[in-house]
Amino acid sequence: MKKTYLTILVSAIAMAFILMSFNFPQDKPYGPEWEIPAKYENMENPHKGDKSLKNVGRGLYMKHCRSCHGNKGEGDGPKSRMLKTAMRDLGSEEVQSHTDGEIYYMSIMGRDEMPNYESKIEYEEDRWALINYIRSFK
Repeated sequence: MKKTYLTILVSAIAMAFILMSFNFPQDKPYGPEWEIPAKYENMENPHKGDKSLKNVGRGLYMKHCRSCHGNKGEGDGPKSRMLKTAMRDLGSEEVQSHTDGEIYYMSIMGRDEMPNYESKIEYEEDRWALINYIRSFK
């Protein structure tokens, strides 16, 4: 009888830990609208549609972005619960409607909780590969 209660208790604790590992949506506010300098609003992507950069973009995303934005860009990465603001789904119409230059500015220059990646992603071609990969979420 005691073994049954112990088994149930251990099973319940294990289930609690499993459920806590999932990242459920939280009621967090979104950050303010981005103020994007004119230089970036109409910036052209010189590597738009370059499929040879897909693996480069994916690798950079997995290294620098996945921990917050999640595997599919849905804002459900493990670090996302520690942030003060909610993240938008990178595949959403709201995000995808931005120009490549605007996404470049938001992704590379950052602000507040979104870090600046200028020194971590040094090469322009790599930066655009990342933007192209973010475009693949739509």
